Amino acid sequence: MVPPTASLKLRHILLAVAVMAVWGSNFVVIHVGLEKIPPLTFAALRFIAAFFPAMLLIKRPSVPWRNLAAYGLLIGGGQFGLLFIAMNGSITPALASLVVQMQVFFTIGLASVLSGERVQPFQWLALAIAVAGLALVIFHTDMTTTPLGLGLVLAAALCWAGGNMVIRATPNVDMLGYVVWASPFSIAPLVLAALMFEGAPAMVAGVMHADAVTWAAVVWQAVGNTLFGYAVWGWLLGRYPVASIAPMSLLVPVFGIAASALMLGEPLHAWKIEAMALVMLGLVINVMWPRIRTVIKMRAAQKSA
Repeated sequence: MVPPTASLKLRHILLAVAVMAVWGSNFVVIHVGLEKIPPLTFAALRFIAAFFPAMLLIKRPSVPWRNLAAYGLLIGGGQFGLLFIAMNGSITPALASLVVQMQVFFTIGLASVLSGERVQPFQWLALAIAVAGLALVIFHTDMTTTPLGLGLVLAAALCWAGGNMVIRATPNVDMLGYVVWASPFSIAPLVLAALMFEGAPAMVAGVMHADAVTWAAVVWQAVGNTLFGYAVWGWLLGRYPVASIAPMSLLVPVFGIAASALMLGEPLHAWKIEAMALVMLGLVINVMWPRIRTVIKMRAAQKSA
């Protein structure tokens, strides 16, 4: 059982930030991969590369197959299938990295309903400040984003939240093995969807025309984003309350916007910097307030002694 008031250790905060840096910059990597390979095919290749040859080296964790299937379908077939389709011309990498963070609220809401976890007042304040930063970016959205793109990414965020809850239903397991052995359940629906909506000729043409940069994007998707990112994320979700961990992913658009500016030349306007500052402030409150409160209580006790 996760302690309801567990506070994040510094090394775990740094580990979470490393994951957010990988995930944020990953939206640029997705953009690069989609230049050569159709979206569903690209998503399928990501999970194929995550499963082979890791399946030969990492044993299946002792969890029911239904849990692995649910996680694979939600994260692979749901989150990334929908996200890749949206990013294929319907939404920019920077904004996609932002909108998908609605999973924070979906995850906290699901945890409150399904697990009875209570959100602390300071966590609501932190979320409100971070949401103000997200709203600032959405307010400045240009015509490069369509309603379909926004809808697909919101659906992807809901699938991500569902995957988070599946992970929490099986705590204290080898998360790397969990991610590896859930991958086949991502591959099957993605391949079937690619055959239906993209067609075998387009799938084959995309693979044949992929260059070294595209294959590097596939490998990064598999190793950095999936095996490292989701294994660590799942481990943290099993160790801390959702309301403490989930808001850390609000750092993703900060890294996503910065990576898009540096690598794709997207303008880094003043309002983007302001939005990132609000997100950071919200995260600082969420992570640091328990420590600040403890110090205040200790000092008050010392004065009264």
